[in-house]
Amino acid sequence: MLLAIPPAMPARGIWAWLGAGMAAIVLSSSSAHATAASWLPAVVVLAAMAAAACVGAGMARGGPAMSGALAVGVLAAGLVSAVLGLLQYYGLAEPLVPWTTTPALGQAYGNLRQRNQFATLISMALVAALWIYSAQPSSVRLRRWLVAAALLLLVAAAASTSRTGLLQLLSIVGVAALIARRERRGVPLSSSERGGTAFSLPPPLVLLAMVPVYFAIAWVLPQLAAGEVEGMMRRLQEGAPGDHTRMILWRNVLTLIAEHPFAGWGWGELGFAHYSTLYEGPRFPEILDNAHNLPLHLAVEMGMPVSVLICGGFLWMVMAAKPWRERDSARLMAWGMLGAIALHSLLEYPLWYGPFQLAFGLCLGMLWPARRAGMASWRPPPLLPSVAAAVLMVVAGYAAWDYIRISQIYLPRDERLPAYEDDTLAKARKSWLFARQVDFAELTLTPVTPANAAAMHSLAERTLHFSPEPRVIVKLIESAELMGRGQEARDQAERFRIAFPAEYERWLKGQPVDGQAP
Repeated sequence: MLLAIPPAMPARGIWAWLGAGMAAIVLSSSSAHATAASWLPAVVVLAAMAAAACVGAGMARGGPAMSGALAVGVLAAGLVSAVLGLLQYYGLAEPLVPWTTTPALGQAYGNLRQRNQFATLISMALVAALWIYSAQPSSVRLRRWLVAAALLLLVAAAASTSRTGLLQLLSIVGVAALIARRERRGVPLSSSERGGTAFSLPPPLVLLAMVPVYFAIAWVLPQLAAGEVEGMMRRLQEGAPGDHTRMILWRNVLTLIAEHPFAGWGWGELGFAHYSTLYEGPRFPEILDNAHNLPLHLAVEMGMPVSVLICGGFLWMVMAAKPWRERDSARLMAWGMLGAIALHSLLEYPLWYGPFQLAFGLCLGMLWPARRAGMASWRPPPLLPSVAAAVLMVVAGYAAWDYIRISQIYLPRDERLPAYEDDTLAKARKSWLFARQVDFAELTLTPVTPANAAAMHSLAERTLHFSPEPRVIVKLIESAELMGRGQEARDQAERFRIAFPAEYERWLKGQPVDGQAP
């Protein structure tokens, strides 16, 4: 994209906001257990978002043609994902492996591996379809195709059974209906009936009708499946299993925030904080590596002041931009896509995944291009986009190579690359990006003995901050016992019992506490 679209300069506020995020991550990763692998990937991601914001600012300067490229790309991605999702939903995706996955019958998520991410892409594609519809008032044939595309997106959204996706759909339809009503205000009905006025959006009632159509589709889809599947109506009625609700999760996170309100627990430390804390009320039963709410996540890991600074800064930029007064259709599309990601970020963590990081950065640049005379007229040197693209390609290439190299530890011997078939752990020991995954593999592969108890105890303590799961806890308990630290072993066993009761019972019986070690 850096090569295809001339970049421009985003507003200073965007640079300051992303820079503040980088600084906060680095400063909150200063604990004894933190390494470069804990903060470097996040900093690289924010730098890539800044590059995407430059491309987005170039799109804003390039006019409707550039915005059209984004809309067509997002719509195409959404439609392809919608088709894949429906094939998955009905168990028909097997012939497409390895280009896609084959989840259980009744599950649809395309290649995004998670229903809410799939639903957010579908929502963004629906926003793109509405923009293309508004930009082509004279093309009746194209508009008919777009109506068909919107119907396919509605079917895919219902197949996802995502409640987050339903909230996004209600928001998109509601805002679009308000815009359609606003543009019809003051236009005589007789004029529109005679075709004298070409409106950019369908009538408000047509847009609002998408909601009952969605629920009708959500009811029909499970009836057409070969077996019993969980439909959207059932999910809305039953909700999440008793102790897996977000309310319990957020209550636990608020307890953790209260323990370290100003400095937080440290970047990437939520999982350890959740494991090591004994709550008075109900406990979320899973390993908790994200608060499923961006402001809460920033508060628990980096402290409330940082969360207020970052989230408050973003909210201030939004309020200053006054999106409710927006009339430019391309900017309305960017607001819609940004809104879908922001809404999802209040319930999960889409900004931890590449497609949404890229889209978020593009929207930042489109909505906040530089306004000052000097920055707005800035043109990059001819070689700068090529150099920036080359740097990003090198970084992505290194990350891919390092991932392939480290992943050999987790593969059976006959599936490894020839160079890594033997002595795999030693060959993959050093890594900037995946050092913690190497530590985890070493810990789970190495038996605890009196001779290595001290080293294994140190490794287990370090790994516990990366992945506080039963196999790691057992190694910590065993090494503590061999070192004569009986009280520490008993304390960890008690935490183990509370956090993972089923695995704890298996451990007491001498059975494996988890899946097979890598």
